[in-house]
Amino acid sequence: MIYGYIRVSTDHQTTENQRFEIKKFCEKENIKIDCWIEETISSTKALQKRKLGGLIKRIQKDDLIIASELSRLGRNLLQIMSILHHCMDVGAKIWTIKDNYRLGTDITSKVLAFAFGLSAEIERNLISQRTKEALARIKSEGKHIGRPHGSRNEYKLCGREKYIARKLGDGLSRSKIARRLHVHRDTLSKFIVTHGIEPENRVC
Repeated sequence: MIYGYIRVSTDHQTTENQRFEIKKFCEKENIKIDCWIEETISSTKALQKRKLGGLIKRIQKDDLIIASELSRLGRNLLQIMSILHHCMDVGAKIWTIKDNYRLGTDITSKVLAFAFGLSAEIERNLISQRTKEALARIKSEGKHIGRPHGSRNEYKLCGREKYIARKLGDGLSRSKIARRLHVHRDTLSKFIVTHGIEPENRVC
């Protein structure tokens, strides 16, 4: 069996690019995908929680998994090596397109898989460390990290200016208006000041 494996991390990503790459590769190599495995899940999830885990369990001798790149299979050295080790034990193969790996049972495959996984792991650790250092520097400079305080709740009030002005004109307290709009009284007060909202004159 020849399997085409496609994985994206979020619903905002598309599987079409990976499918196109695999199809184009298969046309060039004159081979046909027997079964497509697609999933939207982070590769940091345990293998048994992924469709790939089910595929690895049932894979047999001479079966082939084709993926756009080795990182589609896993995001850390242990996970990738576990997958490759199992495939090599049963005599299955893994081919990747962008990396141009042809991983089978030979010693070269094992060395390449180890080297790739190790280098990818080291690079991710370096990126993580650089990110932490950058955030620490920004914080030490007194800059706020993330969304401005209260901005999410203030966003709830956008477009409700007329409603607020009308309720103020009706004599409703800010606390009651805030409760009706599901925000804190301080958030409402800040919004009123920022947008210059005045009580609407009541029409008798």
